[in-house]
Amino acid sequence: MAAPVVPESDSIRRAVSLLNAVDPGRFPRLVSRLLQKLHLKAESSFSEEEEEKLQIAFSLEKQDLHLVLETISFILEQAVYHNLKPASLQQQLQSIHLDQDKAEAFASAWAAAGQDTIEKFRQRVLTPQKLETIGWQLNLQMAESMQAKLKSPRAVLELGVSNEDSKRNDSADTRGRTRAEAVPGQLARESGANLKKVFVEFSHQELFEFYNKLETIQAQLDSLT
Repeated sequence: MAAPVVPESDSIRRAVSLLNAVDPGRFPRLVSRLLQKLHLKAESSFSEEEEEKLQIAFSLEKQDLHLVLETISFILEQAVYHNLKPASLQQQLQSIHLDQDKAEAFASAWAAAGQDTIEKFRQRVLTPQKLETIGWQLNLQMAESMQAKLKSPRAVLELGVSNEDSKRNDSADTRGRTRAEAVPGQLARESGANLKKVFVEFSHQELFEFYNKLETIQAQLDSLT
């Protein structure tokens, strides 16, 4: 069998147990829906209302539902990056103890729409942005009720993001000046000016879910190296 593209991390093992418990009659439609929107990174596959219905239909807590959806998307993305054959995908999934009916649902959806999905990924234009800096701080948010004394801890991440196109343009502009016009350190200041700061606030639960997503991303990166 080919080298595994879905590593057996703790998160994946937990997700596999949840996937195996999903109603086999509904599962193929879930996989197909996620595959259809896999290339739309900025767009959620399901609305909040749809997610609530899925929670009820699959008898899952919100956190577990998100893990299920993210794991299905991760598996399909691995199929895209490695251009897997449907039979190979099924074999790999059964090797991580996914039930046969679930693995077959992945293979069937991939056989029907896999090549179209790969083509959509090839045509997708990615925003050339790069994470340059990371900062963080902890805040305590008071409860809304004046009588309540509870404080809710909030984590705030400060992400400094640069635009690669702007950096290349700035570099080209500086190289185009004469030596007399060039000012030492000017390129560094210009690059700093292009740094966009994004602030993201998390509750304890949201930060935990974000950590699980980072673990999934790390597993994907590890499988590609």
